[in-house]
Amino acid sequence: MVRFFRSGNLTSRVFDRQFLSPRPGAAVNTIRQFYENLVPSYTIFDIDCPDYSFRKFTDDGKYLVAFSRNHQDLIVYRPIWLTYSCNEECDSHDLPPKAKRFDSFFKQLYSIPLASSNEYICKDFFLYMESHQFGLFATSTAQSNDSTVTEGAVHGVPSIEKITFYLVRLEDGVILDEKAFCNDFINLAHSIGAYLYEDLLCIVSLRYQTIHIVQIRDSGNLVEVRRIGAFCREDDELFLHSHVQTGYGGSFLPGIKQRLLSHIFRKTWNEVPDQTLRVQHLKKKFYFHFQDYVDLIIWKVQFLDRHHLFIKFGSVDGGVSRSTDQNLAFFAVYNMETTDIVSLYQNSSEELYSLFEQFYDHFHANPQNSSLGKFISSHSNDIHALDQLRAMKNKASSSSQFVKKMMASLPYTCQSQSPSPYFDLSLFRYDEKLISAIDRHRHCTEHPIKFISVRSPNVVRFKIKPGSDSGASDSRAKRISSFLFHPFFPLALSIQQTYMQPTVVNIHFRR
Repeated sequence: MVRFFRSGNLTSRVFDRQFLSPRPGAAVNTIRQFYENLVPSYTIFDIDCPDYSFRKFTDDGKYLVAFSRNHQDLIVYRPIWLTYSCNEECDSHDLPPKAKRFDSFFKQLYSIPLASSNEYICKDFFLYMESHQFGLFATSTAQSNDSTVTEGAVHGVPSIEKITFYLVRLEDGVILDEKAFCNDFINLAHSIGAYLYEDLLCIVSLRYQTIHIVQIRDSGNLVEVRRIGAFCREDDELFLHSHVQTGYGGSFLPGIKQRLLSHIFRKTWNEVPDQTLRVQHLKKKFYFHFQDYVDLIIWKVQFLDRHHLFIKFGSVDGGVSRSTDQNLAFFAVYNMETTDIVSLYQNSSEELYSLFEQFYDHFHANPQNSSLGKFISSHSNDIHALDQLRAMKNKASSSSQFVKKMMASLPYTCQSQSPSPYFDLSLFRYDEKLISAIDRHRHCTEHPIKFISVRSPNVVRFKIKPGSDSGASDSRAKRISSFLFHPFFPLALSIQQTYMQPTVVNIHFRR
């Protein structure tokens, strides 16, 4: 009966749904299985569209965010569905010319200037609230590597004269509030330097090693409620100033660094029960590496819940470089209320990898109100993804290096995965080297990307072909592709960029 219900014919499946009820609690899963038949079946190559940088869809499907090519303006579209009519059978005719325009699929809601003359919108940065009422954007001036060393700044971290975060009402484009950071460095690429959880936003200042906890009020205000760095409690600074009577001056370690060292000391102390051997053990494991621990800086932070932060510590070089797989790093779970580090792991820890494998979804902290976000495939909720991960581990030449490579993705980057059902690994298989739910550019391929049915492994449900229809291109030119899938419509954009050439945008949809 189940095989009959999951027929390859969409009309048959809709008809069968009327008399075959799913198991209790499985209605949404059953509905998502209809996407095996509702797939993009037609492609418009090199569609006539504005020369914008398209960022992403919000996961409610109402907004498509784009930026102007000069990185000064924010443009927001609303997806609409293509409608046209013909006198004869439409399947036998090509689409009319008007249907091959971008504005046949998307309606522009507004365009607003967001950056001034010497500032630029960070095209990789965009976060939205769970209610989808507000969107968070960022602008910055040019990065400087020759900045003067100021008090509290980490040597070796570059500086940006001004970084500004804007809270925009997505419905009409009204800028409600903004928060600026001067002579600082926040990693805005792919939203790495900020994490949004419910109404709380944490922003990581790499230059001054400070975690700013900002609350986004319903009124549209950005209110900083806590800073974690030099001080951990609200009254730490007052307490120190009122009790310091010696000449230590500014030689105190930052509060978060003190918490880290204290945790490492206690952990090392408790490893050896024998009192006489503890001193030697401390010398070897703690004091010998003391300066290395002191030199650690905060790389990246995410929320685990409203009270706990997941913090990644590492060297200065690893904090500002793109590849951090081989760098030594530590992961700490920090309780903001008690200001204690609850647990600490090295990036080669098998214990942390075991947690990563079994409870990966807990690292995501997906929005509670997002029904689509709950279906993002991972190795902790999908047997197919788990099999892929274990196969990669078995093929790895070094278990330690494999663990480090996997841990490089932590802490998780906020809102970086598409909830589209076409990335659901229980429904479709595809080459993750060419395309995946993770929001990243890929090397362009000449061949179509196949989406194969999991239920029928020999059946290709649909194909996504980036690039031009003819397939003619300069093989010497470096080309990259990005893909934007609507969260629930059979609609996707493939965007191909080639150096010194116009951007090619294809629209894939169900005709």
